Amino acid sequence: MHRTKVRVVEEALDANNTIAHANRADFDRAGVRVVNFMSAPGAGKTALLERVVRDLPGVRIGVLEGDVQGSMDSDRLAALHVPVTQLNTDPSFGGECHLDANMVRSALPELPLDEIDLLVIENVGNLVCPAEFRVGEDARIMVSSITEGEEKPLKYPLMFRACELVLINKVDLLPHLDFDLDKFLYNLDSVHPGVERILVSAKTGEGIDEWRGWLARMGAVPSGAGAGAEARV
Repeated sequence: MHRTKVRVVEEALDANNTIAHANRADFDRAGVRVVNFMSAPGAGKTALLERVVRDLPGVRIGVLEGDVQGSMDSDRLAALHVPVTQLNTDPSFGGECHLDANMVRSALPELPLDEIDLLVIENVGNLVCPAEFRVGEDARIMVSSITEGEEKPLKYPLMFRACELVLINKVDLLPHLDFDLDKFLYNLDSVHPGVERILVSAKTGEGIDEWRGWLARMGAVPSGAGAGAEARV
């Protein structure tokens, strides 16, 4: 029985990866770079996006907003006059706690790919499932709030291993919390040695310029990139 369950999971992931490659080919043809933006609920993904989507020099940015229900986050971002597409998992996908490649593919007709350089996919808040499902992205960003505790990299290692950048958010609260930043960084390096990390605060703006620069480099599609391009950061 255990082997049967493992086989079913492997087949599901294989099917997902096939669709993710198809998504990636479509993004490449359009010359769009893609970031998968992941975190636990309440870590501050949307607040961090609000800080950068209006001011990314030389890069046209769009957002695909993933939620189980509602459009509160996408409404906040749309108010900043950037293209935002809502993708809810509840009506058609059974209320899944993550976005997979097929869900993203279902939203492709609604995405203005010809009008953007960089697509940020704000994934459903969850520290487990989003890390398991590629969606056709170029890179993954993980947001970890200091309010979550120092042990999170040890408890959810796959999420932290799966990303190219970790944003450590809400650092403005460090004087007010019993949080050991050095211990968190030690735990982070124990599961993903040397992964790039930036200390940020959506409230005060600390680290936002550095993160904005990272995104701007991500969205700067190299000359000649098109169908089949395999550029990475």
